[in-house]
Amino acid sequence: MKRIIKFIGISLISISLLCGCGSGLEIPEPLIENIISSQKNEADNTSFKYEHDPRDNVKAMEDIIDNPDAVYGFSPSPESKRLGEYAEYDWTDPEFVADAREKRIEYHKSLDSMTDILYKMKEEGATTEEMARAVSAEKNRLRLESYKDDPEGLEKLKKSNMDTYGHEDGPTPDEMFEKYGSWEIVMQKAFSTNMGMDACCGLYDEYYQLYIELGYINE
Repeated sequence: MKRIIKFIGISLISISLLCGCGSGLEIPEPLIENIISSQKNEADNTSFKYEHDPRDNVKAMEDIIDNPDAVYGFSPSPESKRLGEYAEYDWTDPEFVADAREKRIEYHKSLDSMTDILYKMKEEGATTEEMARAVSAEKNRLRLESYKDDPEGLEKLKKSNMDTYGHEDGPTPDEMFEKYGSWEIVMQKAFSTNMGMDACCGLYDEYYQLYIELGYINE
C-alpha cells in the first residue's frame, strides 16, 4: 500500500511539473502528508537497532555518544579518556565502520590465546597471581598488535594509554592489582572489552553475554 501511495504521489508531482505551475492541478494535502510519512517510516525501519540498547548501559555511555547518523547509532565521545582519540573518525561512513568492525572482531578472536595461556599455566601449577600477570601482559600485547597494519590507530592507542596510565603499553599487572586489590579480578579484567567500542562497531549484542559474565551488567 505504501508503494502504491508513493507511486501515485510521485506521478502526480511529475505531471504537475510537466504541465507547469499554471496547469491548475493541485495535489491533495493529505496525500502529500501520506507520502512524507511513508518515506519517513521506511527510513526508520531500515535504521540499525540493537536488541539490547547501549544507552541503558551507564558504563558504555561513558565512552560513546548517541549518534543517529552513525552506522550503528553510536560514535566515540570526544570527552572519553579511552575512546576520545577515535571521535575524529567518520562513524557515518559504512566503509570505514565495516573495516573497524572487522578489526574489532579479529581482536576479540585473538583473546583466545589468553585462554590457552591460562589452561597451560593451570596445568603447570601456577598461582593465581602468576596467571593474572601473564594474561594481563598478553592483553596489552594483543591490543598493540591489533593495530600493526594501522600506524595512525596505533599512535592513538598509545596516546590513550599514556593519558590513562602514564605509559604507552597499557596498565601493568601491579597497577591493576592496586586498583582492584585482587589477582582474581585482575585476571578477569584481562578478558574485559570496551563495550562502547563494541557498540560503535555493531557488536554490542554479540558480546552482551560476555558483559554479564564479567559483571558489567546485571540481569
